[in-house]
Amino acid sequence: MATDQYHEPPSELPAETRTFARMCASLAEEAEAIGWYVQRMAVEPDAESRAIMLDSLGEEFKHFSMELEFLLRRTPLWRDIARGILFTDGDIVRHGEASEAEATGD
Repeated sequence: MATDQYHEPPSELPAETRTFARMCASLAEEAEAIGWYVQRMAVEPDAESRAIMLDSLGEEFKHFSMELEFLLRRTPLWRDIARGILFTDGDIVRHGEASEAEATGD
């Protein structure tokens, strides 16, 4: 079993934490794939090829979103902070600071 996603011995981690780590790794991989598709599409001259890549990009967006939602459902503090940032208008940093302060009581 690969252990590069763990910072502690996997055998010492509860199953829930190992699942969480796997989902975090999957989320990072989806984000990386999204970046790759955006770059490829930016330089691809063939319209049909770009259309296929766009379809693939949509799949990556879907997977990223599903993994993020899984993690947010399992991590109430993360979800509380995210609620104050995601899908809002205005200053992202300001929303982030306010959301974190409210969620943590700081």
